[in-house]
Amino acid sequence: MNVSASINVLRLLANPTLCLPHYTVSTFDQLPIPLSSAFNKHDTEKGPDIRAVVLDKDNCFAVPKQNTVCPAYSAKFDELRKAYPGSRLLIVSNSAGTSSDKGYQEADLLERNTGVKVLRHATKKPGCHAEIMSHFRNAPETGVTVPSQVAIVGDRLFTDVLMANMMGSHSVWIKDGVVPDHGLLSRVEKGLSGFLLRRGYVAPNPWSDFE
Repeated sequence: MNVSASINVLRLLANPTLCLPHYTVSTFDQLPIPLSSAFNKHDTEKGPDIRAVVLDKDNCFAVPKQNTVCPAYSAKFDELRKAYPGSRLLIVSNSAGTSSDKGYQEADLLERNTGVKVLRHATKKPGCHAEIMSHFRNAPETGVTVPSQVAIVGDRLFTDVLMANMMGSHSVWIKDGVVPDHGLLSRVEKGLSGFLLRRGYVAPNPWSDFE
């Protein structure tokens, strides 16, 4: 059970826009590189200073419950690794690297298969934002000093996108994922976001780099 999600989703009662993404793509291979270009409101504007990227795993770049990059997304994954090398790219999963991952065996396997660090975190998404920022601040080569310099990429509005907005980061929603998800939670997420967007609601602004 994801206690963190159960508690934090209640924040939507006070501010439902916390589940709205700043940018949406259908599948992982449609991500723009660099990700800063996703958040330009006008072609003449300079995008935000995105220095690091957090990736979800299941149904983002991997088939759920598998610890390898989906072959159709290998080229995009490699492109992302080159754009955000070393500690600037981090995988944060609610399976691999959590208390559900005995001995962190899945996290170890995922790291070997992807060449990307997997965060070991005590609290599941969306409540692990402090652990994410601690990771980046302990890796000074990333240059990350504030949450707005981080982009969160994932397929779940109530975990990945909610977490991004809670921490003041940029969010990218992988709307359709690797495989179709017709489950109740997915339908509720998409129904709520559609309802809000049709009424003119938008995602909260990420925290200023100068805050």
